[in-house]
Amino acid sequence: MAKKKQADSNIAAENRKARFNYEIVDTLEAGLVLTGTEVKSLREGKASIAEAYATEEQGELWLINSNLPEYLQANRFNHNPKRRRKLLVHRTQLNKLAGAVQRDGMTLVPLKIYFDDRGMAKMELAVAKGKNAPDKRQTIKERDWNRQKQRILKEG
Repeated sequence: MAKKKQADSNIAAENRKARFNYEIVDTLEAGLVLTGTEVKSLREGKASIAEAYATEEQGELWLINSNLPEYLQANRFNHNPKRRRKLLVHRTQLNKLAGAVQRDGMTLVPLKIYFDDRGMAKMELAVAKGKNAPDKRQTIKERDWNRQKQRILKEG
């Protein structure tokens, strides 16, 4: 599943812990169904998807437990910050994702929400497998070794 690289300035929310807590198997791009105040709140960059996950229910993909805070200038026309949001993917992708979750025990984890070239809100969604404690320790060791290697090469 190919995806385009987006500029870092267009990222509205990022789940930085996902790559530490999960082993990423595959990624895909999904559209988001949002209301007007949710888009404005996203553009302010105050959204949180750290505890969020996606699930397939009745033939549709839903983002659960994401937090888009209320847009302060919207008054009474505001949205519910923790509401379930529909994700837009092709039917074949949805079937593939649902099969991976049911058959292999994978999880659908949002990695980031960003705005594409046309200004549409998109989400990078990952099919992931949870890491256990030894795997997490190994990740920490590799990260520390890479930092130390960079310091040594920089010092010359």
